[in-house]
Order: sequence, then C-alpha cells, then structure tokens
Amino acid sequence: MEFPIGELSRRTGVLIPTVRYYEQAGLLPPPPRTEGGRRRYGPADVERLTFIRHARELGFEIEAIRELLALTAQPDRSCAEVDIIARRHLVEVEHRITRLMALRSELSRMIGECGHGRVGECRVIEVLSDHRLCAGDRH
Repeated sequence: MEFPIGELSRRTGVLIPTVRYYEQAGLLPPPPRTEGGRRRYGPADVERLTFIRHARELGFEIEAIRELLALTAQPDRSCAEVDIIARRHLVEVEHRITRLMALRSELSRMIGECGHGRVGECRVIEVLSDHRLCAGDRH
C-alpha cells in the first residue's frame, strides 16, 4: 500500500518540509515516484520516519540518527555501538543542563538585583550591556 507525502506527514506527525529535509539529509531513502513525479511512501517509511522523529524529540543530532539507522539494518549485531552513541548524547544533554542551570542562576540574580526603577538605572540592562559583569568579573 503506497500513499502520498501528505499521508506520511499525517501518520507520523512530521511536517512535509521536514520530510523533504530528511530525504535530502539521507535519513529517508528517495521514495519511488508516480509518472507525474509525486512521491509515494509505504509502511516502512512510516516506521523509519517515526524512529527519526522520536530520536529528534530526544535531541539526537542528524549524524547520530544516521549512525543509529545504519545499525538498525544489522539486527544481529551487538548493540555496543548504539550504547556508545546514546552515552555520547547523554553527556551532551548533561552539559546542556549544566549550562541551563547556570543561565537560570544568572538570570535569577539579575532579576533579584533589579531595583524596579528606571531603565537608565536597570541592573538587568547594565549586566547585559557589560559582558564582564555576566562572567562574574564585577568591579
């Protein structure tokens, strides 16, 4: 059973331009086309695109997804490489969380020092204008 790109989009929750992007990026194989040039997809495309969408929701980069997809073609292979990819991504997520927590602290500090007066005397504007203050180099 084959269907057009709009139906693939509906079944997977992936927007049509994103489907085309994944095709260009090589994550989805080029689909067969009708004589009129319209793309046609099948159940395997739904499964693959759902996998890609879920991996993207978890924050995996395109290259990591490409690696994971290549590994899915070898079901009898050890999952050690999959584990390495997932662990590498976890380290990236933990770094991002650390940076976000530092950002939250800095924003809270800036807001807490706000005198709620005039913009010309605003601590938030002052800190944003002088990157040395954001870096903790206050004088």
